[in-house]
Amino acid sequence: MQDLPIELYRVNQVKTFDSIAIEEFGIAGYELMTRAGLFILNTIKENYPDCRNWAVFCGGGNNGGDGYVVARLALEAGMNVSVYPVVDGATLKGDAGLAFEAYTFAGGTCKPFTPDCAVTEDLIVDALLGSGLDRPVTGSYEKAIEAINNSSCPVIAADIPSGLNADTGKVMGAAVKADYTVSLVGLKQGLFTGDAADFCGTILFSDLDIPHQVYERQACSARRLMRVPFVKRSRCAHKGKNGHVLIVGGDYGFSGAARLAAEAALRTGAGLVSVATRPEHAWTLNLDRPEIMCHGIADAYQLSERIKQASVIVLGPGLGSQLWGRSLFDAVLQSDKPIVLDADGLNFLSRATIHRDNWVLTPHPGEASRLLTASIAAIEADRFYAASEMQKAYGGLVVLKGAGSLVANTKDIAISPTGNPGMATGGMGDVLSGVIGGLIAQGFSLQESAEQGVYIHGLAADLAAQAGGERGLLARDLMPYLRRLVNE
Repeated sequence: MQDLPIELYRVNQVKTFDSIAIEEFGIAGYELMTRAGLFILNTIKENYPDCRNWAVFCGGGNNGGDGYVVARLALEAGMNVSVYPVVDGATLKGDAGLAFEAYTFAGGTCKPFTPDCAVTEDLIVDALLGSGLDRPVTGSYEKAIEAINNSSCPVIAADIPSGLNADTGKVMGAAVKADYTVSLVGLKQGLFTGDAADFCGTILFSDLDIPHQVYERQACSARRLMRVPFVKRSRCAHKGKNGHVLIVGGDYGFSGAARLAAEAALRTGAGLVSVATRPEHAWTLNLDRPEIMCHGIADAYQLSERIKQASVIVLGPGLGSQLWGRSLFDAVLQSDKPIVLDADGLNFLSRATIHRDNWVLTPHPGEASRLLTASIAAIEADRFYAASEMQKAYGGLVVLKGAGSLVANTKDIAISPTGNPGMATGGMGDVLSGVIGGLIAQGFSLQESAEQGVYIHGLAADLAAQAGGERGLLARDLMPYLRRLVNE
């Protein structure tokens, strides 16, 4: 599989790259379009060498122009090509118009698209709508997307699956489900989070040989998380050098959440892990994991000594919504220790906005909706904006969980490529908070702990899913893989 760039961009940035390449480096727009078409053609030939009958769906903009270039090149390579235009190609202007003319000059013809059109070809190229889409898909475009999705043949999307918002990863009413997405000029940030996971398939990239100086003009809007190997431990290390994680939570009925977070912190390498929980849970919580130190805490006063001993506090797993949990929440926030705030801790925070720099917040979209007083739909409509707004409001690092989890700091946003649908089960978030807490305890920065914690948490789930499947994956199944990953 191709190694993709780390840097991700918004649509307006990629348009700027195009303009600089054309105006300052003298690369004609049609030349860029031809390079794009050639890359898409070679992608198809490499991955689907036996497909000889191609259907190319073309829209009315430059994305449609890319489609006409692909169609011409395929025709010249001996393929049987059917072009289905949603907009009359003869009306196209600029580079897209040139691409249509070149296709017809090469002997290419178009088949009129109708809503009841049945695609019978071996393969489809989606060149309907490009990355500039900013409104819901309707009319003929919506019908064409439906026809593509109703086909059983492989689909290759030019630049982005039609109907997917390139900035947010949100489906704009309807979107093509592609097997391959060939992103061009700059990788769009919306390809890696939100709805995108269900629509992009395998993502490939070409910069179309644009000079690297073009990309130096702008900082990326986001970046893909990469694995950073941890330094090898000193042979003289002892448990005191690897930090002490305090897990605060485990109200009635929720002791398992604190238990999962505690073991995750241990498996990630923390030297000591304590759990402050309901007195009724303290004697049972560590029966099968005696390495966890458990303390029955009846009130906030009893928590003060535990806080003094901690290097980092994971606050929220199973904390509950009662006065007991609220009193512990208030006590922890009076300390200056680093905090990983999750679950019920986030719900308490949403009722009392507090800003601090030395914490990591780990909300899922529901918790994010309470933190921002917005609907879940609004959070999911633009996850980048939501993560940034939470970071501005509350400080520290913010992990917005979900498909393509985001980690927002004061400067940028990182996107994790790891994780799978099997993680949609209780306890996964508790494991993540324990992983991040365990890394902070060992002396990693908050940013490195949050970013690498999210990455290896998702990767552990991917390895566990490979071993036994996504359905039925349990949070506890991640533990042996976490240990392996932090030692690689």
